[in-house]
Amino acid sequence: MSSRRRFYARPLLATAASIAVLTGVAATAPAATPTTPTTAGSSSPAATLDDTYYQDALGKTGTALKSSLHSIISEQTTLSYSQVWDALKATDEDPANSSNVILLYTGRSQSKSENGGDTGDWNREHVWAKSHGDFGTATGPGTDIHHLRPEDVQVNSTRGNKDFDNGGSAVSGAPGNYTDGDSFEPRDAVKGDVARMILYMAVRYEGDDSFADLEPNDSVSNGSAPNIGRLSVLKQWSQEDPPDSFEQNRNEVIFDQFQHNRNPFIDHPEWVEAIW
Repeated sequence: MSSRRRFYARPLLATAASIAVLTGVAATAPAATPTTPTTAGSSSPAATLDDTYYQDALGKTGTALKSSLHSIISEQTTLSYSQVWDALKATDEDPANSSNVILLYTGRSQSKSENGGDTGDWNREHVWAKSHGDFGTATGPGTDIHHLRPEDVQVNSTRGNKDFDNGGSAVSGAPGNYTDGDSFEPRDAVKGDVARMILYMAVRYEGDDSFADLEPNDSVSNGSAPNIGRLSVLKQWSQEDPPDSFEQNRNEVIFDQFQHNRNPFIDHPEWVEAIW
């Protein structure tokens, strides 16, 4: 697979977004504001989480950290697949237009009511492809909104069940996205989001329920195995695209209103390296 493309920093993305607005192109998702992870003992909300929600995970690394986080985030409310529609209308609401959602790969702001299966609609994209573990739309990984996102029907189909990696040809209707026969590369503004969603799934679903043990690996073309790659690229994406205000707000909405669990890699991006 080609690795010809380089990841560009957010200032370039912000400039491109400004040009798009001036020229009448559909709006993209809000530009990320890099954040510095906070530590326990400060007065920030993250410190409060460390004193409460994450207290059993602090000071751990590797498998011990992963195990602790699994226990923490497995305490959740589950949704039906039909309930996911309404949940996504809240979690992915456009901050500039409460009638719209922001689509993950295209970055397009689109009416919440234009959801369905027709061309031009948005539907429910499983970022951890449901065939990678054969969980379908069953309540559990198939309805976990930490990795379900609104996306254009056709772009969702183009991504299909491909693994994630750099390179490929431009995706029609989704500027900044690339694909080839075995992988998909999302636009720069959501590369880290995709990585952290994948790694959340790997911690949440460990095979101790009726579902497969989901694990990232450094391969592509994983097919129906309960794996998704490419781990080395996902780690790079998470580092180069830190959580922004949109992603952080989404985590809060899921925690407060729907599943009542969190994606720990949004709150503590440094835990990606601590585990993998």
